Amino acid sequence: MIEFVTGFFLIVGAGFMLVAGLGVWRMPDLLTRMHATTKAGVLGAGLMLVGVGVYFWEVNVLVRVIAVIGFLMLTAPVAAHMIGRAGYFVGVPLWEHTLKDELKGQYDENTHTLASPPTAAQQPKDEG
Repeated sequence: MIEFVTGFFLIVGAGFMLVAGLGVWRMPDLLTRMHATTKAGVLGAGLMLVGVGVYFWEVNVLVRVIAVIGFLMLTAPVAAHMIGRAGYFVGVPLWEHTLKDELKGQYDENTHTLASPPTAAQQPKDEG
């Protein structure tokens, strides 16, 4: 029975990894490729690790599986954000059907800073 459960997790995880690979190949620009690989890749790797944990079912293996899954879930979104940000700032073109570019005009290429709109606390108060 353990082999069937392990096989299920490994096959489903490999399927998600395949979807992540297809996402890199089929998506039109950096941001959508990054989204596909981050979501499906982490889920696929996590499911495969769950399969490994179920198969071995030892405390030291389970602790390592949980640690690696936690590490993947914490670092993959940060890495994807940094890759997307770097790609945007060096001028990687967006897909022609992109509807909204909220960063356009906010990035200063001379100082390499990103200006954010003023918040309510930063706006001057009316002396009414």
